[in-house]
Amino acid sequence: MGKKDGGLRPCIDYRTLNSQTVKLPYPLPLVPAALEELRGARIFTKVDLRSAYNLVRIREGDEWKTAFITPAGHYEYRVMPYGLANSPSVFQGFMNKVFQEFLHCFVIVYIDDILIYSRNLAEHRHRVKQVL
Repeated sequence: MGKKDGGLRPCIDYRTLNSQTVKLPYPLPLVPAALEELRGARIFTKVDLRSAYNLVRIREGDEWKTAFITPAGHYEYRVMPYGLANSPSVFQGFMNKVFQEFLHCFVIVYIDDILIYSRNLAEHRHRVKQVL
């Protein structure tokens, strides 16, 4: 599959693997509950992580499950690729663990999007530094 810059992107069919995967029922945040947290906030910063899934290491020994073959050889992912059934749940759990102390105080995390919110600018500057 082509990229905007003309390069190639692998397109791997994980339907068979996904059909045999035990689904992880980790809940994604509910939008109405998240909106309720924002009550009173006046300043917002949104951070959108790029290639964030690729920051999560696949459990050692499970790399073979992501194997694919090309004319150039046999490859296995060491980090979580897109397309696996549990990718969103695993990543949401990872992000919630990373930002645990800030969640429901001044941070909302939805998969790879981080929203920092505050009532005033001085408080917001401090919170953004904490998150970064």
